[in-house]
Amino acid sequence: MKKLAVLMLGISIFAAGCSNDESNTSEQASEESAAEEQVLTDDAGNEVAIPENPERIIGTYLEDDLLTLEETPAAQWTIGEDSVQEYLQAEGLEGLPLMPFDLPFETVVQEEPDLILLSSADLAEGEKYESYSKIAPTFIVESGNYDDWRDRLTRVSEVFGKEDLAAEKVAEYDTLSEETAADLESEIGGETAAAIWWTGDSYFISNKDKSSGEVLYNDLGLSAPALVEELSEGNETPWIEASLESLAEMEADHIFFIGNSEGDSETAFSDDVFKNIPAVENGNVYEYTREDSWLYSGYIANSLIVQDVEEALGSN
Repeated sequence: MKKLAVLMLGISIFAAGCSNDESNTSEQASEESAAEEQVLTDDAGNEVAIPENPERIIGTYLEDDLLTLEETPAAQWTIGEDSVQEYLQAEGLEGLPLMPFDLPFETVVQEEPDLILLSSADLAEGEKYESYSKIAPTFIVESGNYDDWRDRLTRVSEVFGKEDLAAEKVAEYDTLSEETAADLESEIGGETAAAIWWTGDSYFISNKDKSSGEVLYNDLGLSAPALVEELSEGNETPWIEASLESLAEMEADHIFFIGNSEGDSETAFSDDVFKNIPAVENGNVYEYTREDSWLYSGYIANSLIVQDVEEALGSN
């Protein structure tokens, strides 16, 4: 009987020790997990626990930034099956599932993300943010707050702890644009250039300080026609609709034309009213489509635009 009592006591002590070990192990794992996460405040003021090395990221319309930071999203932004960011397909998006621009909850759930990046606070209106947060940690990057893609890239890099990589990419782009600007200065001097987007039989000119205009004028130092200056004054719209009358009188030496498909520039400028535009008269219209990067902004998009401009004007 005494031996049995001693045995039972030993078992109790062993069991208690195991319980303590399991408790300590659980607490240690919890502490390690907490240490691996970083808590950041997003652009809407939400405190978000960011998981370490997230593998399935939803970040629609932030794909340029994600790929620049060597992060491949789990799905890609789209407006319908035919409207994706074509210029990014070869950069890492090709073959990825499509994610509607308005991020339906059921579609997001299917992708089983471990991190969600929203490119606008509008996507999280009302109870939407709470619903997304139940799927995965949700971080808002308010793209509208970042007029310069460099700032947006830096902000996204903070989520992944890749600020150094972001700074490296910005420096690479600045070097590329500065070298190209110097080449263009020697080739075309003070000649003027404009980016025109033709869609639905309407003509839109890039704002001097936004989208493609930011590249042409701010980064590459090209001169803006008077019409671009006039339309851009006090206007925050990236692409500004221009009337036929104003376009017909535009003094642009070079036009970077973005259409829906190849050959659209001939149709768009077929009317005789455009014949007096120097770029049209002298055959200096360079055609691109929506598959190119001219309608977007980011390290990849802008680098491709710089290369296009160099190819178009560098040999003149």
